[in-house]
Amino acid sequence: MSDQIPMRVAVVGATGFQGGATARLLAERNHRIRTLTRKPDSERPQLAGTAFVSGDLADADDVRHLFERATHASVVMPLVYDAETVGTYARNIAHAARETGVRRLVYNSNTRVPESSTNVAAFETRRLAETVLRESLRGSGVELVVLRPPVYLDNLFSPWNGPALAKDGVLAYPLPADTPVAWISHRDLAEAVYAALTVDGVAGRTLDIGGARSLTGDELADAFARGLGRDVRYVPLAPHVFEEGLARAVGPQAAAGVAGIYHYMASGAGPDLMAADDGGSTEALSVRPAPVDEWVARQPWQIWSDDTAAAS
Repeated sequence: MSDQIPMRVAVVGATGFQGGATARLLAERNHRIRTLTRKPDSERPQLAGTAFVSGDLADADDVRHLFERATHASVVMPLVYDAETVGTYARNIAHAARETGVRRLVYNSNTRVPESSTNVAAFETRRLAETVLRESLRGSGVELVVLRPPVYLDNLFSPWNGPALAKDGVLAYPLPADTPVAWISHRDLAEAVYAALTVDGVAGRTLDIGGARSLTGDELADAFARGLGRDVRYVPLAPHVFEEGLARAVGPQAAAGVAGIYHYMASGAGPDLMAADDGGSTEALSVRPAPVDEWVARQPWQIWSDDTAAAS
């Protein structure tokens, strides 16, 4: 599949961080983007080159309207962890893709998913959405590619982590210090989605994407130290503390859903769930995620520092 011909892409989730990164990359490369939103004009993010369609994922007609004349689709679910609701979203998306003749749909599950079922809604609703998409699109001619990312570096460039990193060299995160994680940035996620939309040989595949290598907490701190030019130490944060802080930003239901991933990882049930694969995903997609220290060095940490020179 050539990426030289402009695509018309229905981006589900473009008003969020991950879908927004994908929409911006598509626009940079001169593709046409439409996204669905319930937000009024005054609350919509600035996404150059993106057309907004008013509507709701729970409304089949709204979703079909989004997909009209689309050649491709990029999908990430919102922070909703109710199985019935997510199943409805996935069915509406799949039916719209079938009815409008989308060529390829890339589904970002937003997390890795354990092989066996769990009691973690963040995993099981994403597994459900993947299953619904796969079953509903079977035999339709719509190619499905599933991407399962680990944890996002951009979570650390945030009001919750940025000040402590820039001012004190403290990297606190709700993962055990010995857990190997293939951290990836939103930009590199977008590159992976773009590749999944355009390259040959990936239709029907499920790929565990991520950074080039796995890092434990101390190794992550070392990479941040190189990028920041200062000492950094890793501090494992208790998942319940993380959940309490997140609830103030996104509400208790969404926070509980997200935090479920970290409670699971803290239990030791899947110690390698977020680790790098054997390089198969980067080879299949022909992408090369940036090393963590290079990503760190590119971020404007000085916005959280009283001493600009120390954080640059």
